[in-house]
Amino acid sequence: MKLYQSATSPFVLKVRIAAAELGLLDRIEMLDVSQEYKSGGPLAREQNIIKTNPLGQVPTLLLGDGTTIADSRVICEYLDGLGGGALFPSEPKARWNALTEQSYGDGLLDAALAARYEGLLRSEEQRWQRWIDGQLAKVHATLDLIEGKAAGFGDRVDIGTITFYCALAYLDLRFADLNWREGRPQAAAWFAKIAERPAFGGQKLG
Repeated sequence: MKLYQSATSPFVLKVRIAAAELGLLDRIEMLDVSQEYKSGGPLAREQNIIKTNPLGQVPTLLLGDGTTIADSRVICEYLDGLGGGALFPSEPKARWNALTEQSYGDGLLDAALAARYEGLLRSEEQRWQRWIDGQLAKVHATLDLIEGKAAGFGDRVDIGTITFYCALAYLDLRFADLNWREGRPQAAAWFAKIAERPAFGGQKLG
């Protein structure tokens, strides 16, 4: 298997952590994207990826038989099938909880990226502050949800907690000024604890 990746993508981080937890990381060849793609923002499409994925974005997984699997959600579920189903619970209540947490974590990331690109790609006079504020309001609301749930996470590792970890790691990378840990001691403690797992701490963002 080959994975198109970017070191600063939280969605790639999610795939790498999932693969590491499942013991599959050494079966995946990592393909770095071009510098042009890295600096192009949301309008960029990686030309090599376009050959198999019209969106031209990471993460994209290429299988040995020529099949392409795109999007971190789909890739993680595919890898989970190969690795014995450890990250997507089979019990219905636990499964829907994990999938919903994944959606919340991905939504936090989508909002953070939208706010970042508004500030990064527009000149100061063109920026729409209401848009940025609206996106960051989603980020803060989801952080509060994570804080409320964190004490109950325990040692649980599934697609929900992996996605929350990646979302918080991305905020550390790109939104350090938000100080997401302030007023959220449960989330901060959980983040520090789960980062000690080799599959998490061994996959850095940035």
